[in-house]
Amino acid sequence: MNENNLTHFDAAGNAVMVDVSAKPVTTREATAHGIITMNAEAFAAVQSGTVKKGDVLGVARIAGIMATKRTSELIPLCHPLPLTKVSIEFRLLPKQQAVEALCTVKTAGVTGVEMEALTGVSTALLTIYDMCKAVDKGMELGEIHLVEKTGGKSGHYIRAEGGYV
Repeated sequence: MNENNLTHFDAAGNAVMVDVSAKPVTTREATAHGIITMNAEAFAAVQSGTVKKGDVLGVARIAGIMATKRTSELIPLCHPLPLTKVSIEFRLLPKQQAVEALCTVKTAGVTGVEMEALTGVSTALLTIYDMCKAVDKGMELGEIHLVEKTGGKSGHYIRAEGGYV
């Protein structure tokens, strides 16, 4: 894709915030995924709830939700959105010594919520790192990606099927 096809640039090549005022309001939802892997000691502490800093997954959930609401302050040219739903789900993966996170964000608006979902899942994983770093500084965040999005001009996207449906 060349610069002329990017919506965040004007005819002169200057970065701009896209004018979405003429777009129709639609229901938009996006889900992002990520994983944090850790050593056995850190995983056992998260799993048993014995991390000295407190409830790791509870705090990470709140941090992820808070981050979705601040995405437009963190990502240049991102529109502030009135979010109507944010959920962060965790699944412990004992064989991988990992925590999997999913962040789902919903709004009724004129632009999508992919960036909010990606910001939420990333922040939730970073919070897990922060709360567990005394036990394992070698934790690794990975597999952060958009799983699915609905609504808007570009249609329905599902990553597992390799594209838009």
